[in-house]
Amino acid sequence: MQENKSRLKWACRRGMLELDVLFMPFVDEAYDELSDEQKLTFKRLLACDDPDLFAWFMGHKECEDAPLAAMVKLILKRVKV
Repeated sequence: MQENKSRLKWACRRGMLELDVLFMPFVDEAYDELSDEQKLTFKRLLACDDPDLFAWFMGHKECEDAPLAAMVKLILKRVKV
């Protein structure tokens, strides 16, 4: 489990500080509470391109994938920036 979480944290390291400050605390504080389905959705979210992620998290663009959009909202709700 710890090795898996270490890999996940590595995947959370992005080229944009704005994304790092969302993903890293979320993994530390909320990831373990997610359902298996939500964990898979989070991993799918991490595979998205940084410009898309930035646009979704900053509210510049709506994610058209419903599960990913729900994960974005959950992260924004859980992480106080």
